[in-house]
Amino acid sequence: MAFTRRRLLHGGALIAAAPAIQVLTGASAFETARAQTGPTDLKWRHGLSLFGDVKYPEAFKHFDYVNPDAPAGGTVRQIALGTFDNFNPVVSGVKGSIAGAVGLIYESLTIPSLDEVATEYGALAESVAYPDDYSFVIYRLRKEARWHDGKPVTPDDVVFSLQSFKTHHPFYAAYYRHVAKVEKTGERDVTFTFDAPGNRELPQIVGQLMVLPKHWWEGVDAAGKKRDISATTLEPPLGGAAYRIKGFEAARSVTLERVKDYWGLNSNFNVGRNNFDELRYEYFRDGTVALEAFKGDQVDWRTENSAKNWATAYDFPAVKEGRVILEEFPNRSSGVMQAFAPNIRRDKFKDPRVRRALNFAFDFEEMNKQLFYGQYKRIASYFEGTELASHGLPEGRELEILETVRPEVPAEVFTTPYSNPVGGNSEAVRSNLREGMKLLKEAGFEVRDRKLVDSKTGSPFEIELLSEAPSSERIMLFFKPSLERMGFTVSIRTIDPTQYENRMRSWDFDVVIASWMESLSPGNEQREFWGSHAADMPGSRNIVGIKNPAVDKLIERVIFAKDRADLVAATHALDRVLLWNNYVVPQFTYPFHRTARWDRFGRPAEMPKYGLDAFPALWWYDAGKAAKIGNRS
Repeated sequence: MAFTRRRLLHGGALIAAAPAIQVLTGASAFETARAQTGPTDLKWRHGLSLFGDVKYPEAFKHFDYVNPDAPAGGTVRQIALGTFDNFNPVVSGVKGSIAGAVGLIYESLTIPSLDEVATEYGALAESVAYPDDYSFVIYRLRKEARWHDGKPVTPDDVVFSLQSFKTHHPFYAAYYRHVAKVEKTGERDVTFTFDAPGNRELPQIVGQLMVLPKHWWEGVDAAGKKRDISATTLEPPLGGAAYRIKGFEAARSVTLERVKDYWGLNSNFNVGRNNFDELRYEYFRDGTVALEAFKGDQVDWRTENSAKNWATAYDFPAVKEGRVILEEFPNRSSGVMQAFAPNIRRDKFKDPRVRRALNFAFDFEEMNKQLFYGQYKRIASYFEGTELASHGLPEGRELEILETVRPEVPAEVFTTPYSNPVGGNSEAVRSNLREGMKLLKEAGFEVRDRKLVDSKTGSPFEIELLSEAPSSERIMLFFKPSLERMGFTVSIRTIDPTQYENRMRSWDFDVVIASWMESLSPGNEQREFWGSHAADMPGSRNIVGIKNPAVDKLIERVIFAKDRADLVAATHALDRVLLWNNYVVPQFTYPFHRTARWDRFGRPAEMPKYGLDAFPALWWYDAGKAAKIGNRS
C-alpha cells in the first residue's frame, strides 16, 4: 500500500490506452457475487486492515490520538513551493500544476488510522463487505454524506470518480488497473469487481479513492460553458469535505475555509480534526525566499528538508526568544529510497556494471561531512527505515521465494549481503575509483585522452545530471568531479518544473534524483515503481525503466502475500534483487521530520505513532500562545 495515498496527487501524462473499466448500473455483479459466497450474507465491517484486526470498535467516538475538545478557529499560513494553474486533481501534472490544497475539499470512502499499520475506517462509507477470496468489495455510503451544495453523495459519484481517474491520470490508471468493473448495486451501495481473486489489498485501496461530484463536473460554469473533467480549470470546484476554497490568487496563494455545516462535523472520523477556520497556502518559487518569509513571520509553519538550513539558518532572535519552536518528529510510518536514477532505457546505462561504477564514484561520507553536517545516513535498501529492508544473507521463507527466480537474478543475491562502497578518505576514494574503472573496462569502455569512451566506437560517455530544483545542484556538483575523474563527460542542467515534467514524461534524461516513499505494507504500487508494465508508461514512477521478469514475479509475491510474515519475506526478496541489479545509486536519508513553527498552536498530548507531525489536521489555534508572542507581521 503506497504511503499517504489519501491526499497524494501524482503528476504525469494522459495515457490513451489505460485499461478500461466496465461501468454498470444494474445489480448483476452484486447478485452473482452474493450467489458465489453462499447463502449467508457477507460480513459488513466498519474498518479494514490488511493484516490482523482493527483497533477501534464499531461505535468508537473518536481516534485516540486526537483532542476531542480542541477549540475551533484561527488561521494557519503554510508554505507551498512551486506554482499552480489548476484545481482539477484528475489531470494533475498533465496540462498544468495542481494546487495541492484542492485535495482537502474532498473525502474518500475511507480514512487511514494514524496509530495502526495499513488500517482504514469509514469516511464517506459507513461500512464495507468483501468475500474471503477478495474478488470484489462493496462500499455502502453514509446516508448523511453531502456535497457543499446540499446534494447527497451517491454511488454514481464513486463510479464517475474511478472512471475519470483511470482514464485521465497515469498513476491511478496503473494503480487501479485491476479493477475490472465498478457498478451501483443499491441505493447507497457501489461494488468494485477485480480481475482476479486473492489480492487482499484491492478492497482497501479502492476505498482511498478521492470521490468527486459527478453532477458538478457534468454541469456548466457561471458563463454557461460545459465543464470538462479532462481539462485544467481555475474555477473553484464543488467539494464535500471539511473545507472549501474561499479564494485564490493564481500561482500565488490559495485560502480554504472550514465549512460550518459540514455533514461530517461530528462524525467519529472527524472529531478533533480540521480545527482551523482558515488554511492559507502561500506559493514560493524559491526555497530561500520561503525561508526568509517564515523568519519574517509571513507564514506560520515550515518543514525543513535541508540539513544545512537546519544547522545554520535558525539562529534568528525569535528562536532564541522561544517565539519560534524547532521540533523533530520521528518517521515511523514509511521507508524511502532516494537516489541518483539513471535512465536504463538508454543503451549506455543498460549494463549493471556501469551502474555499479557510478556508485563507486559517489563519496557519500565526504558529502555528508561537507554538505550535511554529518546528519544523514546512507540508504542501503529500497525500504530503508522499516522492517522490510533486507539484511545479511537470505534465509528461511525469503530464501524459498528467491529460489523460484534463481536463474534470473544476480548470483550475489545468494552469496553476498548488499553494501554500498564506503569513502570518506583519500585511500578509500582511490580504491573505489579503481574498482569503478575496472567495471567500466569490463563493460566495454576505456579512457582515451582522459575521456571515457566506448572501446568500439570511440564515442565519449556523456552524462547529463538533470534537475528542476536549484537545491539539488550542490549535490550534483559534489558528484560531478568524481565522475569526471573516471573519465565521464558530465554536465548539470536545472530547468523549470514544466520542462522537467515534459522531459520526464517522454523519458528524455540521463540521470535524475528520484525518491520513492514506501509504506509499511507495500502492495500494488510496486508494479508502478518497478514493474515492466510501467516502464514505458508516460508519467509512471518506474523512472529507471526496469523491465525484469524476476522483479515482476517478486512484485506479485508481495501483492498476493497471505499474511504479514509472507509479506515481509517477499519484500525482503524484492529489495535484495533490486539492490543487486544496481539500478540506482542510493543517496541518504534522515529518520526525523524537521519542523519550525511560530508558537501559536496547540496539539494533542500524544501524537499518533504513524502521523509524523500531523499538521495541521490534528492541531489547533491557541489564542493564549498567540497573544504572548505578538501579532503576526
